[in-house]
Amino acid sequence: MTPILTPDGVRQLDARLERARLLDLAMEDAGRAVAAEVQRHWPQGQVLLLAGGGANGGDAFVAARHLLTQGRAARVLARPSTHPLTRLNRRRWQAVGGDTRPLSAAALSRAARDTVLVDGLLGTGFRPPVRDTLAAVLEAVSAARARGVPVLAIDLPSGLDATRADPPGPSVQADVTVTFAALKPALLFWEAAARCGQVVLAPLTVPPDWLSDLEVAAQPDDADLAPLLPVRSAGAHKGVAGRVWIVGGHAGTVGAPALAGLGALRAGAGLVTLHAAVDLPLVTPELMIHRHADLPAFLAGTAPDRRPDALALGMGLGPDAASLAREVLRWQVPTVLDADALQPELSGHGHAACLWTPHPGEAARLLGLPTPDITRDPIGAARALQERLGGVVILKGGPSVVARAGELSVSRGGHPGMASAGMGDTLSGVLAALLGQGLSTWDAARVGVRLHARAGERAAEQFAYGLGATDVAGELGRAWMDLRGGSAHLPGV
Repeated sequence: MTPILTPDGVRQLDARLERARLLDLAMEDAGRAVAAEVQRHWPQGQVLLLAGGGANGGDAFVAARHLLTQGRAARVLARPSTHPLTRLNRRRWQAVGGDTRPLSAAALSRAARDTVLVDGLLGTGFRPPVRDTLAAVLEAVSAARARGVPVLAIDLPSGLDATRADPPGPSVQADVTVTFAALKPALLFWEAAARCGQVVLAPLTVPPDWLSDLEVAAQPDDADLAPLLPVRSAGAHKGVAGRVWIVGGHAGTVGAPALAGLGALRAGAGLVTLHAAVDLPLVTPELMIHRHADLPAFLAGTAPDRRPDALALGMGLGPDAASLAREVLRWQVPTVLDADALQPELSGHGHAACLWTPHPGEAARLLGLPTPDITRDPIGAARALQERLGGVVILKGGPSVVARAGELSVSRGGHPGMASAGMGDTLSGVLAALLGQGLSTWDAARVGVRLHARAGERAAEQFAYGLGATDVAGELGRAWMDLRGGSAHLPGV
């Protein structure tokens, strides 16, 4: 499980390290890790390190010293600093013969040729805007990279706000970013993440609980999720593998519930039934399809012993979605609410086994905010949605954020080709299947988004940006085995 820290969490971690007199050692670890990544990615040529006035500048001086002692030609352009450890490591750098000169855009433009640039200017503590003199330096970095000079950023590319998914102004485009101890939101989401290049997480020698009680969210590894996948006995039958209903479909949107049903089948549901007020396409004969002349009456008249183990509702359901959702929510059955069922009027009607799955546009409608506010801060938006709706919320995206009361999880993986119609419908079916097989709402959400993302990665190997939701559904079985480490994990077999 990888922790995710905000700048406030980083400051608190630094304060703990300082009280324990370990901050100097942590800076040494960080600078050594930066030097190692420079050597790994670009083992030849000169290295020009840009040192800011804060702790990032100290990391840059440590990295420069390690590179110099390993035989690399290294120089530092530095801003004045009052940070005690940065000043200390500047003296250490000079003690081994290191060359330090004042930082300016002109000096950078003259020096940044046939070299590797290391950006140690601004770190997680930066708050926009960038000052004019430093903005010129960032422009010089961009000009150097445009000429083919590679850039490695320390902790975060300069100019990014660690809390935001969008660059607030001019910022460095890095080829590699080396961050320490924990991920930060800007390294994970949207356009900010794209400016980070390859992200390398370097450990710091700190007690694990120093991170876990400061994290704003965590990102589970496949090894964390694999034990949560359902396991059947050799004597299992369809009746114990989850009876799942898909309630959706309206004129013009009949494909949505069919895709959800296919996702549920491929995620292991034993019996999948589609209920709609219109005729639905038979995408595979294993799906059972029921058309109801009066769908509201059918749902209202369904006796408790005839209800499913789990259901997904809303995919292409149309204008009656909110009233149908209210009826189903009274059943207290594990329920995935998606698409048309994501209505503000349903706030307060949910229960603990509800799983809400909005994309950013739907999240904006639920919270009464502009969509850019959602995409700018997905972690904060997911928390706000969960507080309003209850249960568990998946704010879909690349990556998705899963929220329950007091806890957030950020998914990993996926592929840009998954930005196409029907992907969310397939995910809803996957989630309903996992709920029907007995997973808790929280576990189903975290496993489901990763399973879906891994299937998308597999499908993209063949279809790239042309992949469709049915292609992803077709890879769910192999994705399941990937999470299991290549085994179906059948006990006794």
